Amino acid sequence: MISKAQVKHIRSLEDKKYRYECKQFTIEGAKMLEECLKSGFEIIQIYALSNWIHRQQPLPGMLTVTTEVSAPELSRISNLKTPQEVLAVVKMPQRDHLPAVSKAIALDQIQDPGNLGSIIRIADWYGIDHLICSMHTADVYKSKVLQATMGSIFRVQCFYTDLRSFFLERSHPDLYACVLDGQNINSLDTKKEGIILIGNEGRGIDPELIALCNYKISIPRIGHAESLNAAVATGIICNKLFG
Repeated sequence: MISKAQVKHIRSLEDKKYRYECKQFTIEGAKMLEECLKSGFEIIQIYALSNWIHRQQPLPGMLTVTTEVSAPELSRISNLKTPQEVLAVVKMPQRDHLPAVSKAIALDQIQDPGNLGSIIRIADWYGIDHLICSMHTADVYKSKVLQATMGSIFRVQCFYTDLRSFFLERSHPDLYACVLDGQNINSLDTKKEGIILIGNEGRGIDPELIALCNYKISIPRIGHAESLNAAVATGIICNKLFG
């Protein structure tokens, strides 16, 4: 049984301001919960259907934070058109200080949730532990972003900062700006270190940020498409530089 106050709280977590005031976010589905449990993130509460609960071999303490709900109750708190069997409220990790990074992806105003989620998943695939986001990049704890990460959000540390200040104030490995008129990535050797800068889906990278990068790089175009999806471009570049 779930209370009206709990329903209101969970639904309100889809609002970014409220989410950050509470330092909480929601995840949905068995796969996401499994990845969360392995990561060490703190789970505040789990809401699940009876069938799901009875199939589990819970970790110590998991049952104490699990509430059984009906299918209609789960629908009321879910952000999905077709709710899965379980939803959890999770505490945001405290990340106040940007680390020194040797390999990372930086994002300048990536706003599409699907793109952002896919980029986090790509970073995870290539062993990139840090994502540095501009302040106007979509929020990684938005439900559509989380679903697109397929659990990679629990392995890739995401930070928000002013990218210009970040680039100027720190000693970094080489910075690679992904642009349309740069050096062919096929001419580059595989790297052990570097930060790849990916720009907004429509406007690209802020020229001030491009000027701070060591390299301007491009994916060679063979056909006639005007541009590549930001996540697709990220995957191609990561495979060349870090594959």
